[in-house]
Amino acid sequence: MTTLAKPAMRPACAHFSSGPCAKRPGWSPEHLRSAVLGRSHRSKPGKARLQAAIDQTREVLEVPADYLIGIVPGSDTGALEMALWSLLGPRPVQLLAFESFGKDWVTDVVSQLKLPAEVLDAPYGALPDLTKVRPDADLVFTWNGTTSGVRVPNADFIAADREGLTLCDATSACFAQGLEWSKLDVVTFSWQKVLGGEAAHGVLVLSPRAVARLESYKPAWPMPKLFRMTKGGKLNAEIFEGATINTPSMLCVEDYLDALKWAAGIGGLAELRRRADHNLATLSAWVAKTAWVDFLAKDPATRSNTSVCLTVVDPKITALPPEGQADFAKRLAALLEKEGVALDIGGYRDAPPGLRIWCGATVEADDLEALTPWLDWAFASLAAELTPA
Repeated sequence: MTTLAKPAMRPACAHFSSGPCAKRPGWSPEHLRSAVLGRSHRSKPGKARLQAAIDQTREVLEVPADYLIGIVPGSDTGALEMALWSLLGPRPVQLLAFESFGKDWVTDVVSQLKLPAEVLDAPYGALPDLTKVRPDADLVFTWNGTTSGVRVPNADFIAADREGLTLCDATSACFAQGLEWSKLDVVTFSWQKVLGGEAAHGVLVLSPRAVARLESYKPAWPMPKLFRMTKGGKLNAEIFEGATINTPSMLCVEDYLDALKWAAGIGGLAELRRRADHNLATLSAWVAKTAWVDFLAKDPATRSNTSVCLTVVDPKITALPPEGQADFAKRLAALLEKEGVALDIGGYRDAPPGLRIWCGATVEADDLEALTPWLDWAFASLAAELTPA
């Protein structure tokens, strides 16, 4: 490899993974000393901590008072699967598929539930035609494409007087983007994303319309225990009062509570969004003056401010065969990790080759500023190998 001078500054924190994400600034295991350990999660102290997590989620995310919030197993995937299996069936179904997880929900609905759904899809970096969304159909979509760096700019494409339900996977949008709750009937996320909590738990938010569907509709297929939200045709309200379906990690719950406390302390949702927007702007300024790289999402209005996906556009690289381009992107991420300046920033395995840099609120803008010279250094170092001596 051609030896090039390395940048003088290094990010203080090299954690730019898109999930689990960086811990909040100042995090330490010492902040978890209040965890209810060695006790039942159904004990009074255990349920109190779970209820506190629900209450503080409502406060920071500004969830309407008549929406229910539950902590469920299986991360965001488990939360959305619960909704898909419990709610879909009585109406036509549409799905937006513009990144890997949206495509997974298509597989579940079409191949597993075998519902005759309409799929509105788009290639990585773009959104489907949102004007085709029908108000009479149930809609399943991701608000922010974690693997594509594309987000819906708003919820204008959802009718206020819709007949169908909207099921929104918002796992990399919550705590960083403005969800329009009046347009959403089911919202799911995992706290391992934007707040950097420890993994394995999902959060399920239900509107009154979603609860009404649960109590009026019985799916034709068998329902696994982990997906059951009703008893005797009525909502099992205990799930939304801290009584989880299975045993949660109270250490992870305490870690989430610590992140929520930090979020509230810095100014709540408004400040979380400002930090993520500022982080995106930091990278955008660098991309604008850098010839070898560009955003995968071409439309600035749809660019994610959390999972920022970048692609190499230098002609020397784009002239390589697809496998060569993929290898270059992998080597780029590996070199940055070897230097200890950026960990886990390779593009998602199913996405076009490139880099994916997390810009959520737990990431400091100063670290992104320090990272960009290293990105240039790594590219130049590897690209020099392609130039004949």
